[in-house]
Amino acid sequence: LEEAVAFRQQLRTLGPEEFCARTVEAGTITAKKLLPCFGIKPPPFLEGAPDDAYYNLLSLAISRELSKRVKLQQYNSVDDAVELIKKAKNIIVLTGAGISTSLGIPDFRSKDIGLYSKLEHLGLSDPQEVFDIHIFREDPTIFYSIAKDILPSGDRFSPTHAFIHLLQQKGKLLTNYSQNIDNIEASAGILPEKLIQCHGSFSTASCLECKYQVPGETIFPDIRAGRIPSCDRCTARQRALRAPTAMKRKRSNNGQDKKKRRFDTDSDDEDDYDDNVPEAGVMKPDITFFGEPLPDRFSERLTNHDKNLVDLVIVIGTSLKVAPVSEVVPYLPAHIPQMYISRTPVSHVNFDVDMLGDCDIVVAELCRRAGWDLKHEMVPEDQEVEVVVQEGFTSRHIFTVKK
Repeated sequence: LEEAVAFRQQLRTLGPEEFCARTVEAGTITAKKLLPCFGIKPPPFLEGAPDDAYYNLLSLAISRELSKRVKLQQYNSVDDAVELIKKAKNIIVLTGAGISTSLGIPDFRSKDIGLYSKLEHLGLSDPQEVFDIHIFREDPTIFYSIAKDILPSGDRFSPTHAFIHLLQQKGKLLTNYSQNIDNIEASAGILPEKLIQCHGSFSTASCLECKYQVPGETIFPDIRAGRIPSCDRCTARQRALRAPTAMKRKRSNNGQDKKKRRFDTDSDDEDDYDDNVPEAGVMKPDITFFGEPLPDRFSERLTNHDKNLVDLVIVIGTSLKVAPVSEVVPYLPAHIPQMYISRTPVSHVNFDVDMLGDCDIVVAELCRRAGWDLKHEMVPEDQEVEVVVQEGFTSRHIFTVKK
């Protein structure tokens, strides 16, 4: 690890041409051995190939490394993070599914327990297809077969949600960019003007056909029962269009048709309906599926408001793998401090302080060290947290509750 860090620093100091001249071209190290220094594992199919076969991969790795934000070396410890939070006045908090898992709502990518790991029975080539708008239009049963598992229930919120609300109460929250669709931020008291639900939420639902919008709770009973919710407005229009045609004929033919039908024993009920009546529209929660644009408010808030005001970035409970939200952090000014809170680290972003562990445990300890009272039923009053620096790192810390 120390070697890898040294090579990355050398690359930035010398530039790519001089770096390659002093390493691969000088014969001091092979391209194959350099790849892991930049987060790329040499592929098995190149095993035994000459070293120049690895040059294209190394070029890609170097380009990717140079595009990353440079860590601010003055911030390393947990106490540094606490002081940054206490001094900050305009904090962007970017959250993901990890802040809701303590409430029983699964995240998406965790191995074995994440939502995507449980979708093999659906026969999808990629589990993300369950949130593909084109597939939803073709067969909404795929989404609704799992929707009840991610449906918000009640008004409960986690200690991490309470932490974000506490930042708001202290006048420090600039914006909470949430990738979650559970709308729990609203239950926690995050103000609408402080919240950007990047991927929409279950708070409302709309008809795919007529765009009629209703409160999300309206379709919850259908979702929990495993039914596909249909549009009430479309259904009402269906009934009107399928009114018995005899009534229409009575008005247009002065009753003659009515007299004829009275003695027509060969007629059946189907003659009373219009075969051209459209099907009722399917209701879809107003969450942003793959293939749909993010709300305009997302880019407008980020570019026209937050970019020039932010003085601290806190990323919590997300692996930052889904664009364009994953591009928020690198888009913000590189000199603004950034910290990361989640169970596992990420390698594609250089945060100043990494705090690994259960999000609820980490934020509770940050509040304790800041002298803030984070009141929440899920945080025991006598909770003691052990913090250790991960071996080989100066700014990566692991949080665990003492038994």
